[in-house]
Amino acid sequence: MSLPAENAALSAGERPRSSAGFTSGLSIAIGSALVIAAAVAPIAAMGVAAAGFRYPFPRIFDRTVMVVLASVLLLFARRLELLESLRLGFRDIRANVRRLAGGFAAALAAVAILFTLAGIAGASLRGPGVFAYSALRYLPAAIAIAVLEESFFRAFVLAGMERDFGTGIAFAASSGLFAIVHVVRSPARFYLAGFHPAAGAETLLKSGARLAHPAEVLPFLIGLFLLGLVLGQAFILTRRVYCSIGLHAGFVLGAKTWARATSGATPRWLAGTGPVPLIAAPAGWLLAAILLMALPLSLGAPRRRSEFQQP
Repeated sequence: MSLPAENAALSAGERPRSSAGFTSGLSIAIGSALVIAAAVAPIAAMGVAAAGFRYPFPRIFDRTVMVVLASVLLLFARRLELLESLRLGFRDIRANVRRLAGGFAAALAAVAILFTLAGIAGASLRGPGVFAYSALRYLPAAIAIAVLEESFFRAFVLAGMERDFGTGIAFAASSGLFAIVHVVRSPARFYLAGFHPAAGAETLLKSGARLAHPAEVLPFLIGLFLLGLVLGQAFILTRRVYCSIGLHAGFVLGAKTWARATSGATPRWLAGTGPVPLIAAPAGWLLAAILLMALPLSLGAPRRRSEFQQP
């Protein structure tokens, strides 16, 4: 590449394709966090039990992974440009309130379509009081989940992978990581009595082993990958996390409300299978595809990373 062409590429927010510093650093951070968490989780489980609480070990393991990963990322913060990525992703909050609300409204509208289809398909829909109760109970958790996950997967991972590979590869790879992380969970629910030093490693292996059963996890991977594409596209189009947070919070709220608001026979093409409703359902996949086509119409053309980085 000639010097003028190289300068033009860098000014557009891209780095030479041979550079993968962020992705390699992130891989090391995640791998280190998993190894440390596998060793620490059994000790954490003993502490939880000693405090009088009773939680299944896989849940303790998941929380331990989150805490350890956050700590490791702070150690890698300068190399991975963690704080700068978050600062850029969360800029201009006042100018993006409408996008936050618009994303939330769009997600609720999509979920409302699924509820309507459920009623047409013969399911019983409970009254508006159930929806109000669900909103009050689940909205704070939905917002917290959305903020945390969009901070990590979009503002940090997607933006970081863009520096390595460009927007297209980063868009697909970050969505794939989003899907895998949500699928790789221990299928077993068990409690520990006493100290079991190998429990963390065994849980980690059982969690990863789920990927060896594609017939079981493929519908979830498809749904989560498509959801990741929707959330990633909202970020790429706006270069801020606010629309993505609104969408994510609305989808989480809708999924948590589904079990309380519907009863009776609901076809699998609509409700999906497994513990998380809607994600593994073809109807949800279709709505995700529609949102992918609709977002550029409402948010405009993608902005370049160079525009994103302007002060």
